[in-house]
Formats: sequence, structure tokens, C-alpha cells
Amino acid sequence: MSTQTVMVIEDDAEIGELMGLYLEREGYRVVYAESGEQGLELLPAAKPDLILMDILLPGMSGMTVCMEVRKVSEIPIIFMSCKRDNDDIVEGLSLGGNDYITKPFNPSIMVARVKSNLRRSAILDMEGSRESLWSHGHLEIDLRNEVVRVRGKQVPLFVKERQLLFYLLKNPNRVFSISHLFEHIWGADRESDERTVMVHMSNLRKKIEDDPSSPQYVRTVRGVGYKFHME
Repeated sequence: MSTQTVMVIEDDAEIGELMGLYLEREGYRVVYAESGEQGLELLPAAKPDLILMDILLPGMSGMTVCMEVRKVSEIPIIFMSCKRDNDDIVEGLSLGGNDYITKPFNPSIMVARVKSNLRRSAILDMEGSRESLWSHGHLEIDLRNEVVRVRGKQVPLFVKERQLLFYLLKNPNRVFSISHLFEHIWGADRESDERTVMVHMSNLRKKIEDDPSSPQYVRTVRGVGYKFHME
């Protein structure tokens, strides 16, 4: 197996070097950037398998960097922040972030989060590689190429939105609790956060449903969770 690359975007050189040291000990190749702009500049050549990034960066913020990365790549992004406000965390995840770590953090936990996200990414990549095309009404989903179309027009989905949709589609009419969806998509090593799942589901419905308030496909089973309705 080839060496995996982690890009660390952190303006504090001392913290960045410490993170790099722990990651290199685990066998990862580390690419370091001191700003969001530098990270985006290095991205094409570095081809990282995961980005570990501070939210509060000089110049371009981590959230803006995340949006730019999502235009060209679906690699896992882990946010780091001193902020403990739930709104910031939810916003970061809604923009396409995969995980977050609150500073100060234990370097061993940081490494564990990196491993966990890379492992889930590999599993989802294998699932997405299976040839499968589903179409009903105005919605068409190409699982192999990870493309979603509404009335023939491709709809851009953030990584977590797509993962939730594909997971539900692969298990039609099966009801999943919010805690189960969070654990499957975000990982069992995280404390369950119902609001995060609800925000992603709301955004997903706005993109694929004719009437998000009365969804045809991604339905809520009151008091239980969500399901992908298939007749």
C-alpha cells in the first residue's frame, strides 16, 4: 500500500510541526501549509488523502478553503478550532467538513481521527465504485460515478450529503435512527450530534426534492429517523 499524504494547514508553526511529527511516526507523508491560500496552491501537486486544517487562518478562513477544495476533491477534511460554539461546528460540517477537533487536543486522538476518517473514506470509495444507476421520477443517481441529477441537471452535493443519500438509497425503505446515521457517516468514535444530521438532511432535501417540506424520497419517520422511500 502506498504512503498516504496528510496536508496540515496551520498558521502556528510550532503546532504544525508537532502534528507533523506524530503523523510521520505513523507512516504518513505530511505536507505543511501556513495559510489557506498556500494550501490551495499546493493541493494539485501534493494530492493529499486528507486535510487537517485550522478554521481560524490568516487571510482565507478554513471554511472558505473547504468550499474551494470541495469544488475539485472529496478527500476527508478535519477542522481544528479553539471555538466550542456548536454553530461554528455545524457550519463547518455543512460546508463539507468530515470531522472536527477542538483545541487543545491530545496528539494521539488527532492521529486516531485521521486514521478513522481515512478508513471510512476507503470503504465509501469501494462502495461508490460499484456500477449502479437508479432513476425514478425527476431524480437520477449514478452510484458508480457519484453523480446526482434532478431533471437531467447535475446537482452539486457536499460529501456528507451524498454519503447520507447513497447510504439510504442502498437500503430502501429501511428506517435509520439519527444516531445510527451519525455513527455510520461521521464515525463511532464521535459523540452523537442529532443537529448535524438534521442540518445535512434539510440541505439535501432542498437540492433533490420538488417540495422539501413534503419530500418524496428522503422521508422522516416521526420519532424514529429517516428512510429513502421507494415504491
